[in-house]
Amino acid sequence: MGAVEKGSEKHSIDIEIDNDSADTSWFTPWRLLGLFCVINLITYLDRGVIASTGVNGVPETCKPSGECSSGTGLQGEFHLTNGEDGVLSSAFMVGLLIASPIFASMAKSMNPFRLVAVGLLIWTFAAIGCGISVGFWSITVCRMLVGVGEASFISLAAPFIDENAPPKQRSAWLGIFYMCIPTGIALGYVYGGLVGGSYGWRYAFLSEAVMMVPFVILGFVMKPLHLKGITNAKNAAGSSKDKLGADAQTTSIVQDIKELMNEKIYIVNVLGYIAYNFVIGAYSYWGPKAGYSIYHMSNADMMFGGITIVGGIVGTLTGGFVLDKLDSTIPNAFKLLSTVTFFGAIFCFSAFCFKNMYVFMVFFLIGEMLIFATQGPVNFVSIHAVKPSLRPLAMAASTVSIHIFGDVPSSPLVGVMQDHIGNWRTSTLILTTVLFLAAGIWCIGIFIPFVDKDDEDIENPKKSNKTNPFDD
Repeated sequence: MGAVEKGSEKHSIDIEIDNDSADTSWFTPWRLLGLFCVINLITYLDRGVIASTGVNGVPETCKPSGECSSGTGLQGEFHLTNGEDGVLSSAFMVGLLIASPIFASMAKSMNPFRLVAVGLLIWTFAAIGCGISVGFWSITVCRMLVGVGEASFISLAAPFIDENAPPKQRSAWLGIFYMCIPTGIALGYVYGGLVGGSYGWRYAFLSEAVMMVPFVILGFVMKPLHLKGITNAKNAAGSSKDKLGADAQTTSIVQDIKELMNEKIYIVNVLGYIAYNFVIGAYSYWGPKAGYSIYHMSNADMMFGGITIVGGIVGTLTGGFVLDKLDSTIPNAFKLLSTVTFFGAIFCFSAFCFKNMYVFMVFFLIGEMLIFATQGPVNFVSIHAVKPSLRPLAMAASTVSIHIFGDVPSSPLVGVMQDHIGNWRTSTLILTTVLFLAAGIWCIGIFIPFVDKDDEDIENPKKSNKTNPFDD
């Protein structure tokens, strides 16, 4: 199959049915998008589960008289402080950090679709391990393995979606995919509260592992897809006599990272995303507890879950569609990113200033709709700021960066800050100011000269190995 012309209303990748394997035709672009969306939903449901009050619980409390009340959930059973609990929420990052560049590098010599299946299998066993853990360290190790399993999926899913989306709907398709992040976290709050409260926190983890099993099986039994700009195993074998192909196969991960670090637009985009995720990560983890403390929400999981679902769905979808309407270019993406983040920060900050719970909910909902509108545009920039062969690494590096410098330190830092301040309203106001920094960084990106590198590997025949991802 050859490259299609830009601007064509026809889908960017035609599906070719292999006469020897009828199951190839099952992977229409829309089905592929749906498959990845459901998987993304389950992986982020896990993030909401461990943060929900039904699963995470509350620590043991003691009165000055010495009378103590037993805690609930993870915190109660394992006797965790807020600091330890914050570390537990970020433990997955260790596995993600180690495994992401490995999976991105392996995609050059192994089929990316099969690598996703391997990652999901690891994720499933890790979720089971969380459900049968016996203490702080055992569940911490399992959370690390959750990150290992997630690494393959987060590196490869977005490039697959961007490549197969209609040319004029790429940002919208990415928006649909990333809509599953806030939706999954929010459903995790509700699901964790219901299952954890009714049957115990362990069943919440065991049940989510069962949800993932069908997709693990599908990933291994369905005919694998190929990705533009990535040398798959079959092509590598066929080009063993081609010196350029061999050189591409032996390119080290260090060289790829150096090339990635030279992309100024990519770097600015990730820096803004780090500041943004610093806030979002802490919101998602500490939100229910802050709401319970500040506004005495008896059903904080449900409240924050509902706000995040509505704000996430409306905001993420709107951001993607608006960028497509404006014309999906990198400068337009930066304009949208800086604008919605700035106004979203204003609404979120104002929300925590109000004492009335219902006024808080209205302002916070508007703020979340605005800040979640960034999801499609920010990932569009990460993908199109680099050439196709670097996209898995770009997505892996972006995800690792926003976690290791964003929500990984923010969760324990906010926990420690709250331990010292003892006032959730003050803690959340201090946290929210970081969103203004994110808006400022993304504003810088508007003025950086850009070149969309979508076809760079294709236009140079010596570098290109583009194949139809639906071919064997």
